[in-house]
Amino acid sequence: MTIHFIGIGGIGVSALAKYYLKKGWRVSGCDLARSEITDQLKKMGAHIRIGDTSKIDTCIKLRDQYSQIVYSPAVPKNHPERAAARKQGIPELSYPQALGELTRSHCTIAVSGTHGKSTTTAMIGLLLTKAGFDPTVIVGTKLKEFGNSNCRVGKSKYLIIEADEHFASFLNYWPKIIVLTTIEADHLDYWKTLKNLINGFLKYTTHIPQDGTLIANKDDKNIQSILKKSKTKIQGYSLKQKEASVLQRILKVPGQHNVSNALAALTVARLLRIPDKTSYQSLSQYKGSWRRFEIFSIKKPKPYTLVSDYGHHPTEIKVTLQAAREKWPKKNIWLIYQPHQYQRTFYLFKEFVKVLSRLPVQKLILLDIYDVAGREEGNIKKKVSSAKLLKAIQATSYKLQATALHIPTAEEAERYIKKHLKGGEVLMIMGAGDIYQKLTLQLTHSL
Repeated sequence: MTIHFIGIGGIGVSALAKYYLKKGWRVSGCDLARSEITDQLKKMGAHIRIGDTSKIDTCIKLRDQYSQIVYSPAVPKNHPERAAARKQGIPELSYPQALGELTRSHCTIAVSGTHGKSTTTAMIGLLLTKAGFDPTVIVGTKLKEFGNSNCRVGKSKYLIIEADEHFASFLNYWPKIIVLTTIEADHLDYWKTLKNLINGFLKYTTHIPQDGTLIANKDDKNIQSILKKSKTKIQGYSLKQKEASVLQRILKVPGQHNVSNALAALTVARLLRIPDKTSYQSLSQYKGSWRRFEIFSIKKPKPYTLVSDYGHHPTEIKVTLQAAREKWPKKNIWLIYQPHQYQRTFYLFKEFVKVLSRLPVQKLILLDIYDVAGREEGNIKKKVSSAKLLKAIQATSYKLQATALHIPTAEEAERYIKKHLKGGEVLMIMGAGDIYQKLTLQLTHSL
């Protein structure tokens, strides 16, 4: 069997591609840009085509090559390969639909929420692996324990997935256990209002079977509103419970948000009757994952600590910087942030200003907003910019008036860093766009 992935470089789609490779399928895929993810897939045996496919011959006989097409939700219906597949009668599924098929054939644990999905999924995956459950894990980050991969293929009935709320992707999934970490306004380009988002999560919880369980963060007020309406069996967790202090002491990853993530993993483990001793041992060994408070020690041209993080929502920025200040209470902290998507920046503008103007940092650098292809409204780019965001921050924060600045590109930011860092600082690089490829990798290439 041969399966073709359109947008194969995406963190979710690539994990599914790896799953099928390890299951013995022939896998091919295309994406606009090369990345370390596409390079890894090539090494695993996938045939990858990089570049613009808008001019490909749509008369290509796809039926002779592929038995199924899987596409990223960001790929439009008129994409030439999707159009050619439909014309030739080749089954095509979106990534959430394809993953949804797997959830039906496994005992699935789905981790959902605005924040904490990847870390919690990773914690649960590693915990169940250590406990001998031999799960399959599909997660939105790479783990060293999984061979620097975002996919682990096990032989048991257990499947652990990260379930995204954007485009209501999670409504394609049918899990036995749902973990709800947090619910906060995000992806308003799709949901429009927080109320719609909460109702979407509520509908999602109805996918749990009668013998299933909803594991929920009781500290989250929006989740509380769902628990009042849900008819599903519920097990809650909270930072107020005694286990939180134990986890605070043993975790290697900093921040109260990670204690909460670990409590979610512990609650899943107890539901599956895994001994606490095994759970605590596994959680104490968790060292973090790719682009989740990932720490590098830079030696040249001057020594400093670099932290790479995927966070792109105001709350994620806030808790990550709080964790950094807890870890390095006396260090000078610089934050370089690339806003992700014009629509998110526009809809959450006031929240971004509030958070960014109060950060415990000595310097804030904003890059231009990362334009997400195919997901931006026509006129919204005229309404918001990093320059406007900086101006609002400076008007709010006296402290940042002289130390916050807008540097349009990653290349310019790299030159600024090398010129102005004195040595000994903590440099935080945050964002879900191309800031990782264009800045983090450049600064860490010699490691």
